[in-house]
Amino acid sequence: MQPGYPSHPPQQIDNNMTMSIVAIFLFWPLAIPAIMAASKVNPLLQQGNYAEAQTAAAESKKWSKLALIIGICLWAVSLICCVISFIINMNAANV
Repeated sequence: MQPGYPSHPPQQIDNNMTMSIVAIFLFWPLAIPAIMAASKVNPLLQQGNYAEAQTAAAESKKWSKLALIIGICLWAVSLICCVISFIINMNAANV
């Protein structure tokens, strides 16, 4: 082992940036903290701070999932409302 080299290869931690960017299209208020947390992961890994990098990745994943769930629910409710409105308008036109 040569001095100055780490004894093990650096850990790879998924920063969840892709999921955070997808979440911004569904519910942006929660996707912004997800992107901010995801952007902290790689610099922390480069500094060798694996615990904080793991925490930032978990934080990013939490905000992304929440944004995706809320966004999908809002889209579903909107779609249901549009279908109901269409049905009501079709019935009103037939009267």
